[in-house]
Amino acid sequence: MASDSDVTIPSKIKAWVYAERGNPADVLKLVPDVGVPEIKEDQVLVKVVAASLNPVDFKRALGFFKDIDSPPPIVPGYDVAGVVVKVGDQVKKFKVGDEVYGDINEKALDHPKQHGTLAEYTAVEERLLAVKPKNLSFIEAASLPLAIETAYEGLERARLSPGKSILVLGGAGGVGTLVIQLAKEVFGASRVAATSSTGKLDLLKSLGADLAIDYTKENFEDLPEKFDVVYDAVGQSERAVRAVKEGGSVVTIAGAATPPAVLFILTSNGSVLEKLNPFLESQKIKPVIDPKGTFPFSQAPEAFSYLQTGRVTGKVVIHPIA
Repeated sequence: MASDSDVTIPSKIKAWVYAERGNPADVLKLVPDVGVPEIKEDQVLVKVVAASLNPVDFKRALGFFKDIDSPPPIVPGYDVAGVVVKVGDQVKKFKVGDEVYGDINEKALDHPKQHGTLAEYTAVEERLLAVKPKNLSFIEAASLPLAIETAYEGLERARLSPGKSILVLGGAGGVGTLVIQLAKEVFGASRVAATSSTGKLDLLKSLGADLAIDYTKENFEDLPEKFDVVYDAVGQSERAVRAVKEGGSVVTIAGAATPPAVLFILTSNGSVLEKLNPFLESQKIKPVIDPKGTFPFSQAPEAFSYLQTGRVTGKVVIHPIA
């Protein structure tokens, strides 16, 4: 049994669905009559206000990890911000009406949910969610979960600690923009360097980078300066390992890892968001949304195509839903 107060939940909802894998722009269809997901006892039903896209969404659609994916039909989307409309029997943390955000897939690549966040409603375990910071819009909140949790987990794995230096590869991307800020504000890095293209160097500095490196003009691995930690958010670990100090750490979130670099795959966890909420509420950490990065629900395929250019600054968000 689940409790729901006076909220009326439709039986059929709109969602973006692909019945076969392929390029999202080709395979995504807007389906008007998808069933509302049933919630399990540890889940809540969320009315989706905003959802954000991540590279894993298009890689999943293209079949990059189809052997360990849930079978189609698939409603894509990992990140959500919305309002709780129904709670399972075992749910303790949330009640109907709570504004929440999170990454709904606990294991990013291991059978993520068939019914994701590009829908009017989605079901998610309470442990994967946190209360939305009051000062953030739903759009800003939706941009964060997968990227900020990936940034945080990578920095933890790399054992970044106060006084250490770090180089961030891909500093203007969804994860990189948050790695820079977390490194400075949460982990106490003494020096943060980051790479981007020419037009985004000022953004890196505004986020807290002490050194902004234009990758179109110089090779970061040829700089005399080496770093305690290198966070590779682009998939260049064979170059990254040449920029780290002896005994330092290299983490990568894309592509194969050249030793001693370590590849890791995120485990979603609402407690990380709870831990970081004070930094978001005090605006020490700010979401970064691409200047043309908010797409209405009807333009989800265009949002995917834009994300696939690899030129996005920060995040792409789908809003409003429906």
